[in-house]
Amino acid sequence: MPTRDTIPHRLLAQASRQPTALAYHHKVDGSWQGTTWRAFANQVRTAARALIAFGLSRGGKVAILGFNRPEWVIFDLAAMMAGGAPAGIYTTCSADEVEYIVHHSEALVLLVEDAAQLAKIKARRGQVPLLKAIVTMRGAPADPDALAWDAFLARADEVPEAELDARLDALEQGDLATLIYTSGTTGPPKGVMLSHGNIAWASRTLAEIGGATADEIGLSYLPLSHIAEQMGTVHGPPTMGSTIYFAESLEKLADNLKECRPTVFFGVPRIWEKLHAALAAKLDEVTGPKRRLLDWARRVCAEVHARSNRGQPLPRSLELQYRLASRLVIVRLKAALGLDRARNLLSGAAPIAPDVLEFFASLDLPIREVYGQSEGNGLTSYNLVNRTRFGSVGAPIAGLQVKIAEDGEILVKGPNVFLGYYKEPEATAETLDGGWLRSGDLGALDADGYLTITGRKKEIIITTGGKNIAPKNIEAALKQLPLIGEAVVIGDRRRYLTALVTLDDAAAKKLAPAADSPAARAAAPEVRAAIQAQLDRVNESLARVEQVKKFTVLPRPFGLDSGELTPTLKLKRKVIAERYAAEIDAMYADGEPAGPASPGAGRS
Repeated sequence: MPTRDTIPHRLLAQASRQPTALAYHHKVDGSWQGTTWRAFANQVRTAARALIAFGLSRGGKVAILGFNRPEWVIFDLAAMMAGGAPAGIYTTCSADEVEYIVHHSEALVLLVEDAAQLAKIKARRGQVPLLKAIVTMRGAPADPDALAWDAFLARADEVPEAELDARLDALEQGDLATLIYTSGTTGPPKGVMLSHGNIAWASRTLAEIGGATADEIGLSYLPLSHIAEQMGTVHGPPTMGSTIYFAESLEKLADNLKECRPTVFFGVPRIWEKLHAALAAKLDEVTGPKRRLLDWARRVCAEVHARSNRGQPLPRSLELQYRLASRLVIVRLKAALGLDRARNLLSGAAPIAPDVLEFFASLDLPIREVYGQSEGNGLTSYNLVNRTRFGSVGAPIAGLQVKIAEDGEILVKGPNVFLGYYKEPEATAETLDGGWLRSGDLGALDADGYLTITGRKKEIIITTGGKNIAPKNIEAALKQLPLIGEAVVIGDRRRYLTALVTLDDAAAKKLAPAADSPAARAAAPEVRAAIQAQLDRVNESLARVEQVKKFTVLPRPFGLDSGELTPTLKLKRKVIAERYAAEIDAMYADGEPAGPASPGAGRS
């Protein structure tokens, strides 16, 4: 890779190659406003010079706290362009967590979105003595403790363009480019150090294997603090020359999808699961001749994508049926979602149930699962077009070495592997072994080269009988029942397995219409009977020691605000186990049942 092939250099190259093409869109007074590549590059250069004026040195750090906005990306790229490194902070972080990351990263300048996010750092201002300035994004109310965005940019006048050009010329592939703070499922977040070479290789590789071009249109809505969204919003567009729309909010995501009609769309499993539940409920209402037409169209699309996934050609008759099904049924369904132009749908960050993938494939919306972690730039394996297997995370990406250790852990080596954890040499030594990244995930490679994730090493349940059990596959099987929102298998240092279950409220209302509250639906006999039946089906496929013997239905879903989910919607198992300790203990009070799984005492 050429020395000057960094994301900031690619940004400037796009501004030179296609100066009047649109780089991004954002809503201004209710209308989408476009910004050209030339203007975008100038915005980044100005912000970079402003950071230098504030004293950002080569290797210096800044931090960003806010929802997806142009200012977020401008500030991020500006820090890299000036030879520094940005650190994103999740908007759901508490004041304590914000203080920790700002202090740990030694951030010189912090960019915040609004008054609510500003309040978090103001409450801890005395504990972050290295923080020199706080800057607010456009539209934030004036505050004496912060600098408005335009006032921040005005500081650029103090720094000549030549000084920034010298910083750009000094960038090297091995230099630190960004810090990705993990979402903290097992303790305080760690700062993953990614180099310019790491992200340049990963973004180029992702574009090539996904067949991406400058015509791609993306929608930025997932947390920009996460490596996956950074690949799609920060690093990918300068690499491809593609266009990004910034979503107004998560609440307006459905409307924004229809307005921008992306060609590429990435979702974590929970996004796809919610969409699956809503769509399935609507499609179930279709009756008569329309239902027969819908079922036929879905069967055709399912067969088309099953063959495509195996790399098999389509028979002429199936191809004709596919065109007809698309014209008569599918195109309208896809347009109603805003996905009529989508040609690359992705899922990652956590496992997704095969039945969800099969459902969307039947609507001509094939979702391809990608696997990786922040320490590997989010890129280890990928389900390619004509080489996809539902239930797997695809084949390892060309250019990487992937192997399975004796204990089942997935090991990765290649240009995507991070530099280490910032200021944590012991944690780095535990994770990097002779250039191999210890992923922390358990998996298997089959004879065809497909990688399957079987569990998380730190989540292994060890029963009192000494049996090691990975809960992931059991939980995924339970969640195949649309009624179940989340399932958490319990059993570490216990005699047998139990489960905490939350409900998909829409499905619960449909099954128990007389129940007028979440607690009443959790206790409804028909709800418990449906979960019992699903448990019985799952248990039939498991060894006795893996079977779930009891379950408790909780009256509310796990949430971000309650601290039970990470910002990327992963379960915080320790928090959940502590919060529901009484419910868990109750499932073990009377000992193991002799027969099939039984419901525990539901909380109300």
